[in-house]
Amino acid sequence: MEIGLSPGVRQEMNIRLNGEAYSVPPGTTLLDVVKRLSLREDQVAVERNREVVRRAELHRTPVQEGDRVEVVHFVGGG
Repeated sequence: MEIGLSPGVRQEMNIRLNGEAYSVPPGTTLLDVVKRLSLREDQVAVERNREVVRRAELHRTPVQEGDRVEVVHFVGGG
């Protein structure tokens, strides 16, 4: 428990998402970030701190304070 916070109050973590400041609650995974962007996990590539994260690992890769996350969305068409 952090000093100064009331029980049950969740403190947001600050990350960089595609170069912009972004806040997420503790316990957020990369898959949660993808879903918050209203994207499908099978149509994105995700990089965390300059390392590509496999789609199969998105649901178990936690986001940490200060992370730099890049999400690229694939768009089909012709």
